[in-house]
Amino acid sequence: MKQLENVTIVGLGLIGGSFALSLKDNNLVKHIIGTDVNHVHEEKALELGLVDDVLPLKEAVLKSDLVVLAIPVSACAQLLPLILDMVTTQMVIDTGSTKKNILKSVVNHSNRKRYLPTHPMWGTEFNGPEAAVHGAFKGKAVVLCDKEESDIDVVDTVESIYKTIGMNIVNMHADAHDVHVAYVSHISHITSFALANTVLEKETKEEAIFALASAGFESTVRLAKSPSTMWVPILMQNKENVLDVLTEHISQLEKFKTCLETQNWKGLTELMQNANRISKVLKK
Repeated sequence: MKQLENVTIVGLGLIGGSFALSLKDNNLVKHIIGTDVNHVHEEKALELGLVDDVLPLKEAVLKSDLVVLAIPVSACAQLLPLILDMVTTQMVIDTGSTKKNILKSVVNHSNRKRYLPTHPMWGTEFNGPEAAVHGAFKGKAVVLCDKEESDIDVVDTVESIYKTIGMNIVNMHADAHDVHVAYVSHISHITSFALANTVLEKETKEEAIFALASAGFESTVRLAKSPSTMWVPILMQNKENVLDVLTEHISQLEKFKTCLETQNWKGLTELMQNANRISKVLKK
């Protein structure tokens, strides 16, 4: 694809910083502008070379070919209409983990077609500019939502960017996206938060936790280190889907509990063997 002149990254944390590195590493842009409500993040992003310049939001948008919103989904729903107010030919994407409410905020906007909702399916429990990593998105999936509602040049450019940085494109309706991520992402975070709270509630001596923690425990509670500033808005915006999944998850936990209470070892074995089938699913 043709190299872009200027790209603005709104939100210079893990996702925004890693996206900036991917653009630079693949020579997709000549100049990256950063903007963040946290000025410490702006200074750090400049220091780390994630961005080439830091500007106020409006000035950054007006100078850009592409604007990338890498901010919490609640902030995105508020900011996206304001950014589209500034847009003429600029392209706009977001990287949020929910889509339905964000799309509602711009459904009747005159510049709606300059925006393409996207969700790169990658992240870690870390945050801030220092968390940005090279090659973060390679081999991962990215969901493009309702792309028929966006201008063809926006779709073509964004698809080309994601393919160049090594992502596998999945096209999906926004409603379906929010249902599926509730199953594969949002419930995983709730489970991790809940397990961490369970252990902290029952284990009074923290030294014992660290002494006995194995790789399995650490990997299961890794997501519990994720910031509430990001995850509370996600769960708020996807509440109905998450509640459906959470109800089923609690039902599954109750089955394990019942088997243990009744010493139903055959039933416990069957539950585990059924769960083992996830390995084949994940290999597809």
